[in-house]
Amino acid sequence: MAYFAAYDVHRAEVIGTIAEKTGIAPFAELVEKVMTTEPYASAKRVFWVVDNGSSHNGARSIERMDAAWPTATLVHLPVHASWLNQVEIYFSILQRKAITGGDFKDLDQLAKRVLAFQNRYNATAEPFDWKYTRADLNDYLHRLNKHDHELAA
Repeated sequence: MAYFAAYDVHRAEVIGTIAEKTGIAPFAELVEKVMTTEPYASAKRVFWVVDNGSSHNGARSIERMDAAWPTATLVHLPVHASWLNQVEIYFSILQRKAITGGDFKDLDQLAKRVLAFQNRYNATAEPFDWKYTRADLNDYLHRLNKHDHELAA
């Protein structure tokens, strides 16, 4: 079982799906679910910030996204920077509040718990008070680049 989720940073809304396994097809199904839902269906641009997971990594994933959804832009975070992706904050909350300590008789019960938590979260959540700025990111990328060059030398 795999849980795929998209997080709208402006509305604090999670749109998620449960799939049999990870992969390109289940990720594409999530993208379709989101991109055919308002306000994304009529948006001029929708940014998808993703880590480098196998279902959405590399140049081919950008090409697939562009071909299927011209208004969507896939943005890959640097390796080891998934903490910049706000859906990761949601995953942490989900883990702590709905999964850890749970005793699930099977994967179906776990899937129901995950989706029920998603619904409850959406009913009460507010956008994260995100304080990480573009300047912070640029500083981090500069330090990462400098570190990479030092390792190569």
